Amino acid sequence: MNKSGEINYELEKNMEVISQLDDFVGHAVDNVLVDPDTCWQPSDFLPDFHNPEVFEEVKLLQKRAEGIPDTVLTSLVGNMITEEALPSYQTYFNLLEGINDERSLLSPSGWVRWSKAWTAEENRHGDLLNKYLYLTGRVDMVAVERTIHRLLSNGFDPKSESDPYQAMIYTSFQERATKISHVNTGKLADKAGDHVLSRICKTIAGDEARHEKAYKSFMAKIFEIDPSGAMMAFEKMMRKQIVMPAVLMGEGGSRESLYKDFSEITQKVGIYTGWDYARIIQHLVDYWKIEAVTGLNDIASKAQDYLSNLADRYMRLADRMKAPDEVKLAWLK
Repeated sequence: MNKSGEINYELEKNMEVISQLDDFVGHAVDNVLVDPDTCWQPSDFLPDFHNPEVFEEVKLLQKRAEGIPDTVLTSLVGNMITEEALPSYQTYFNLLEGINDERSLLSPSGWVRWSKAWTAEENRHGDLLNKYLYLTGRVDMVAVERTIHRLLSNGFDPKSESDPYQAMIYTSFQERATKISHVNTGKLADKAGDHVLSRICKTIAGDEARHEKAYKSFMAKIFEIDPSGAMMAFEKMMRKQIVMPAVLMGEGGSRESLYKDFSEITQKVGIYTGWDYARIIQHLVDYWKIEAVTGLNDIASKAQDYLSNLADRYMRLADRMKAPDEVKLAWLK
């Protein structure tokens, strides 16, 4: 039901389809996600403090980090802060209609198991980047920690209206976006001479790629079962535009423009740009074969037309977008 007490039949139908995917999602938990005993952990990439020579390792880390440009380092901090807000993402996922009907994090359902195991994998990313940045000695960690605190306090709203279809669109898009961001950061770290940071970023990007593939497969199943509903959800999410998870990082603080400043840096140095946004749209349109979907109702057919041309519109916008001449750095000493 909606707030007025009326039944939202579209959402009720979406919830029913989501329940049909529970076994499929449970299979993904067991086959796409990794065992904590065998997967990489943050300490694999960090100086070992059991080693008597550990302070030499730290000095080498700091020496490599000296060459990382301030803009790249600031972008990396922003990426890390985004990853550190994971409690909000698990909460959001379990509040989606049809995902956790038992309202229990101990539920054996495939969707609930996915929400926990997925965010457990993601949690390693923030842990690793946080420790690495701390050890560089170049980051104002108090400022970083305040930003993380504020972002968690402010919460998270991707504007998916508790609709699981829109949420799967959002996560498919967002996992690909974070993968691109980490890959590009890794390339710039490599260029700056920090091969360990480059390997860290590429390893994190590998996780994001697995998660992206899973979310796209969930949505592909929804397109098979309910093509019109899936198409309309895709259009709704794209018309609202994808809001990045860290958008509220500055709200309530002394620097309200913090997220805007961070975004301008990623645009300027090529870590995540307007062209990337357009290319992700095109990738999803191609992956779900949007232009070839049949059996649509009238509203979904109009959504199909809109989506088929959307990437080109964003690409033209990106072509006209001018990178800022100067960017405002944050979080650095």
